[in-house]
Amino acid sequence: MSTKVTIFNNGPIRIEGEFHIVDAEGNAFDLAGRTAIGLCRCGLSNNKPFCDGTHGKMGFDSACKAFALPAPKPKV
Repeated sequence: MSTKVTIFNNGPIRIEGEFHIVDAEGNAFDLAGRTAIGLCRCGLSNNKPFCDGTHGKMGFDSACKAFALPAPKPKV
């Protein structure tokens, strides 16, 4: 199963499929079998890194349209 990542306007990043999430030290979060989660983009969630809906109460405003990234620069 592939992984799909959706950036919601004024909301979270949703990840669906097979994935695992680790902290900065490499420790895995226990996702309790979930195959879809929302990650906080606003920085206001009380359940970071997961979204708890606070963005809606606080008026978070960030729209993201898809675009093509430039090719990576060669490593020197």
